[in-house]
Amino acid sequence: MNVKVKLNQIIQLKIKKLGINGEGIGYYQRKIVFVPGALPNEMVKVKITDIRPKYLSAKLIKVLKASKERVDPRDKYEVGGIELENLAYPAQLKFKQDLIQQALNKFEPQGYQHYDVRPTIGMEYPYEYRNKAQFQVRKMKDGTIKAGLYQANSHYLVDLPTFSTQMPLTMKIMRTIVQLLKKWNVSIYDEKRNQGNVKTIVIRQSAAFDQVQVVFVTNQRAFPQKNDLIVSLQRTYPQIVSIMQNVNPGRKSLVWGTETFRLAGKDTIDEQLGNVKFKLSARAFFQLNPQQTLKLYDEVKQALDLHPDETLVDAYCGVGTIGLYVGQNAKQIRGMDIIPESIADAQQNAQMSGIKNVHYETGTAEELMTKWAKNGFVPDALVVDPPRTGLDKQLVETIHQYQPQKFVYVSCNPSTLARDLVKLVRDYEVEYIQSIDMFPQTARCEAIVKFKKK
Repeated sequence: MNVKVKLNQIIQLKIKKLGINGEGIGYYQRKIVFVPGALPNEMVKVKITDIRPKYLSAKLIKVLKASKERVDPRDKYEVGGIELENLAYPAQLKFKQDLIQQALNKFEPQGYQHYDVRPTIGMEYPYEYRNKAQFQVRKMKDGTIKAGLYQANSHYLVDLPTFSTQMPLTMKIMRTIVQLLKKWNVSIYDEKRNQGNVKTIVIRQSAAFDQVQVVFVTNQRAFPQKNDLIVSLQRTYPQIVSIMQNVNPGRKSLVWGTETFRLAGKDTIDEQLGNVKFKLSARAFFQLNPQQTLKLYDEVKQALDLHPDETLVDAYCGVGTIGLYVGQNAKQIRGMDIIPESIADAQQNAQMSGIKNVHYETGTAEELMTKWAKNGFVPDALVVDPPRTGLDKQLVETIHQYQPQKFVYVSCNPSTLARDLVKLVRDYEVEYIQSIDMFPQTARCEAIVKFKKK
């Protein structure tokens, strides 16, 4: 479509709806326009920032007519993780339910018009829930040190002295570290020159115990000022029981390097969900919202409804969280993950919680399920919690091959969930989809699908 528009042109738009990333969507001469920060039913003035064949991007200049659901955000930063903070919380929950319906409408799995897509389960207090902060660190020309997140689609680092979705203690420690880095003249990584040392600060806080882990991600193994930092941190915050270093040399898009070792305290911190205990190493995956995680896992437990004579496979098991929580009374839990450290943590977590009916192996779900089937083990129940990319194609075929009687899919991406449903409904019916708000103030949505075998 040939639309007459120029870069930096100011136009007025009526916002029709929110997109999958929480941005406002309007139309200019029938061409779609994405406007971060704009809300449905608003009339806005915007500046065109990008012109593409199929869409335009624009920056919000002024809200001419505000939505009734617009609220004053607590944070005024242009970073990810708070993109819906200007939208009233009940409207956020409705949007996340709609996100799932949008994805179903796009991919059209069989019978999708009749799926029971349930209202999103939210939080009473949708702030201060994140148990982990992963902030980049950079030194400015005037000597000040920034610790925060990048602006969207840029390498401009936004300093975050406050961040309302993080647990308060995590933020206090982060800002203390920033002060200490300057006080001890710690070498900070310079991406342009590929010089310097400290790149990223990762802080994880236990919700169940008074424990915190701090990880310094560095460019070099040598860390001359580490002792000064350790002493200062331990003196100020007795909650810090683990201080680690991860080495990630050179310019890399990934935060973590392959080498992690202890600087002080323990290698892990303790966490607990219900009566299941976990030890979390620096790189172990654990849900970022402990309060909602309990609700999520209770929903999974209810959907699976495991009996004492039934076996469960926990695919993409990580440190064993879902399987150990929902399968304690099952005949046997089996889990797999491609990260050996996660499997080691899962085994230790089962032992700590006194859960003996477990078997964990390193490898992919499709490989191990096939191997186990050859040895006579086909599970009665299956729970999958894949990354945002969704299920591996081979695993989908493996599921079709063995068809567990009970099957629950935990998704963190409505689009890949809907895509996977197209294939899965060949042998299963969707009994219901329950969305859960694991990340208030963001456009991200988690969902649980309970399947019924045809």
